[in-house]
Amino acid sequence: MLESQLIDREHRLEDQIERVQEGDEYLRNDIIKAYQPFIAKCVSEVCKKYIRKDYDEFSVGMIAFNDAISLYSREKGASFLSFAQVVIKRKVIDYIRKEQRQYMYPNVNIAEEEELEESPLQLSEAQKVYQLQEDSWYRKQEIMELSEQLQAYKISFAELTKISPKHQDARESAIYAAKQLMKDPELTEYVFRKKRVPIKQLLKHVPVSKKTLERNRKYILAVFIILTGEYLYLREYLEGVDL
Repeated sequence: MLESQLIDREHRLEDQIERVQEGDEYLRNDIIKAYQPFIAKCVSEVCKKYIRKDYDEFSVGMIAFNDAISLYSREKGASFLSFAQVVIKRKVIDYIRKEQRQYMYPNVNIAEEEELEESPLQLSEAQKVYQLQEDSWYRKQEIMELSEQLQAYKISFAELTKISPKHQDARESAIYAAKQLMKDPELTEYVFRKKRVPIKQLLKHVPVSKKTLERNRKYILAVFIILTGEYLYLREYLEGVDL
């Protein structure tokens, strides 16, 4: 009965999530059970190997999926599964990082430990390299997720790289415009609903011309998606432009 209910086209998953958030705990348990294959897939992608249900990483993924059910908001624009995927991957990555810190040198003998103590700079540099590798992988995951979300706005990532403003002042103006969209609830709702920039309304909030907004509208949309989504690493590129 549950599985037929979940795949019923008249009952979107997002509708079911809202019912759970209103207090339907039985449905919460049913959804978690039904989406265990999805959870396993997300966790396996992070671990780069197949993760069985008896693995600790899978338990972390289950907890993260449950958290996603509680935290999800339709107003953000993303589907629940896209949001859940982000939450699961980040929770699993945090878990792996914690475990690797705890067991960074599980087979080091006393002599090696003394050598490490005598070479803190080497240890520090090794940790920096590891962190850079992890951050690079994480950014790639966010770029993949952004590429998928851009499709709903009829923007390809390849196109975005070509139309991005080349000059810093133009780029900052576009980012500022996207932040104004995010600040105004009516404009935010318009973008989520229409999948386009409300040029006429936005002109009242930014000190740029209509021609400039139209020329950079796709870039503004992409920035808006990043700002309103779960893109911690990509948001770093947008820091420094005042709201």
